[in-house]
Amino acid sequence: MWSGQPHPDEGHPPPLEAVPVPWKSVGPSKSHRESPRGLAETPGGEEGPAAAQLDVLRLRSSSMEIREKGSEFLKEELHKAQKELKLKDEECERLSKVREQLERELEELTASLFEEAHKMVREANMKQAASEKQLKEARGKIDMLQAEVSALKTLVLTSTPASPNRELHPQLLSPTKAGPRKGHLRHKSTSSTLCPAVCPAAGHTLTPDKEGKEVDTTLFAEFQAWRESPTLDKTCPFLERVYREDVGPCLDFTMQELSALVRAAVEDNTLTIEPVASQSLPTVKVATVECGSTNTCALSGLARACHHRIRLGDSESHYYISPSSRARITAVCNFFTYIRYIQQGLVRQEAEPMFWEITRLRKEMSLAKLGFFPQEA
Repeated sequence: MWSGQPHPDEGHPPPLEAVPVPWKSVGPSKSHRESPRGLAETPGGEEGPAAAQLDVLRLRSSSMEIREKGSEFLKEELHKAQKELKLKDEECERLSKVREQLERELEELTASLFEEAHKMVREANMKQAASEKQLKEARGKIDMLQAEVSALKTLVLTSTPASPNRELHPQLLSPTKAGPRKGHLRHKSTSSTLCPAVCPAAGHTLTPDKEGKEVDTTLFAEFQAWRESPTLDKTCPFLERVYREDVGPCLDFTMQELSALVRAAVEDNTLTIEPVASQSLPTVKVATVECGSTNTCALSGLARACHHRIRLGDSESHYYISPSSRARITAVCNFFTYIRYIQQGLVRQEAEPMFWEITRLRKEMSLAKLGFFPQEA
């Protein structure tokens, strides 16, 4: 350490660089103001230049230290700023990718929505066109049905028991003209074809015009009670009597199992009578009778020439029947057809003409049960 005394050999102070001086933040202006006083207070007067040089060195040293620390501080701040800038760039890049992805998804969603909207519009237009077409067809069907109902009412009103309308009753035509027909097929027998009838015992002809008629009060009362509220319920007194006296005996064939099926089909209006055609038919057996033969009646079991066959409901099986069995079935079908017309309000007549028509139909059932039927052309 320098003691402040000159070296005995050289008489000069040691180099200033080797003098350790503690740093003290002193402003330049203050140092200049204090230096004269310090010089004045120096007792010897010889140390004034050295003190001034020392102050300059101190100022230089403090300035360098300030520069170094400022430089380090600025470097640190620059490093922080660069780091933050890098993070900001990464964040901007990430946000840019997110924005691009959202834009792509938005474009895809927009295109999908437009496509779905166009598809919905096309489907709506197709459904509207189909609905309009169905509505037009339905209106056409309604008009056609209304015309048919009007024509049917006209035919029913113009048909009388004495002169039935052949357009209303196609079963009155010959089998070749009428063709197969589902439901009740009425036999072409009427009061004019069954009577006059030849009585084998008496050997004379009974003319319908000479027949006497008298209304049975009990039967007429039962019919009037039924006519007030027409029904097909066979438990009512009117139909119960008809079933017991006419329908049951007329459909009581030898083959009981098939007879029950025929009776149910007649009541449900699902019986079909067809003329025998040349095509081959499925063979069906009832009890021990083979019904696929045209020479054996499936209902009576007798060997008879069968020119017609019956089908029950939607079954594909056919049963060959003789002319007598056909007459009995069609007589019952005629009766059910007429009472259905009454039930549906298609017969506009007084009670007595309707009663006599029903009585005539009951007479046909009785004659058919006894074996009377018109010869086929």
